[in-house]
Amino acid sequence: MEDWELDFEWLKVRHLVKNALNRDVLPDMNAILFLIGVQELGRWNPKFTKEEKQDLMHIAVCNLMSYDGYYEFKGRDADGWPHYDTVKPFVQKGVKEQEEYLKTKVIQYFKEWKAANGVEDDNLVPSLN
Repeated sequence: MEDWELDFEWLKVRHLVKNALNRDVLPDMNAILFLIGVQELGRWNPKFTKEEKQDLMHIAVCNLMSYDGYYEFKGRDADGWPHYDTVKPFVQKGVKEQEEYLKTKVIQYFKEWKAANGVEDDNLVPSLN
């Protein structure tokens, strides 16, 4: 994916999340990772602790990196929290490259989510077809 395509697709994801949450500002990477973590946990708690918020972001990163075989879903613990095993080391060098990698995986996540839920383009209303 070329730089301009990555920037364009990333902006689309940010707008999708902003509109879905009815926010005034575009979310950053951390907010999107938190949202993916909550989605993967499968439940919302308005009073997540700071540690739980960090755990949710970790769940999101593990899930995103599982696309390329870096992590593998292990199962859920007694409280329903997902756990992953490390399969291979991640060797991306530099913060910019790591962020670009995560952006591509977030874009993939949302494309798959939209396809699985019958959401067309950037419309959050599922398709009735």
